Amino acid sequence: MNASEPRKTYPVAFFFLVIAISAPMWILGSFLDESPLPDNIPLTDIGATLSPAIAACILIYVENGWQGVRVFVQRLFDHRRIQKRGALLLSLFLMPALYVITYAALRIAGVPVSTHLDLSASLLIAFVMFSTGAAMEEIAYSAYATDALQKRFSPLATALLIGVPWALWHLPSMMKMGQSPQLIVWGLLGTIAFRVITVWLYNHAGCSLFAVILAHAVGTTARSAFPGGRHGYEVADGSISYAVIIIAALCVAFFSRRARHVTPASISR
Repeated sequence: MNASEPRKTYPVAFFFLVIAISAPMWILGSFLDESPLPDNIPLTDIGATLSPAIAACILIYVENGWQGVRVFVQRLFDHRRIQKRGALLLSLFLMPALYVITYAALRIAGVPVSTHLDLSASLLIAFVMFSTGAAMEEIAYSAYATDALQKRFSPLATALLIGVPWALWHLPSMMKMGQSPQLIVWGLLGTIAFRVITVWLYNHAGCSLFAVILAHAVGTTARSAFPGGRHGYEVADGSISYAVIIIAALCVAFFSRRARHVTPASISR
């Protein structure tokens, strides 16, 4: 780690702070009805999505002062950390590839699914919105929590320690959207699996925050473009779509178990 890299030593406090900042938004959301956002995402999620970044910046300030916050925020543009072209390609195409596999699996299983692929200009607006949300989440979960936890735990353990509370953080929105209990369970498991994939991508890309923001934003946008939209993707209570992500995460965990443990300390800025 470069000498100017901010210290990150309060991962437990970070998760409690995220909940404390998000709670008022969840309460407010219970009084609102329809949402104008893509996929019927609750409007209050805009505020709640900011909570991880706010929590991380507060802790960075406590540990390092304003200079530390400035250096930390600059991580949003750390694309120079990506030394492997393959890592960038994975960030761009891994999640869309999993969605193609999901579509094929749905068709093979005989599940009714739309054949219309929405590639309208509105996806560009969605991508900008999802990129902003991904940046606010990943600067906290990757550049703060992953960096801090990987000093003490393996990548898989780190992914699970982040993935479980991160998944539960989505629970109020899932309930607000009226998802079935089965879909919620599959969605929570899929969210944890996505964090396993994200931590692997983060390490594979030289601990580049830019890479995982790109993967997160592309993945969320591509899900909106899935035939039938989010409802088409989550047909059959998400049992097939999220199972594909879970299987992908298991493959990542299996094939990377003997890989060198990459930590932020081994990456120069």
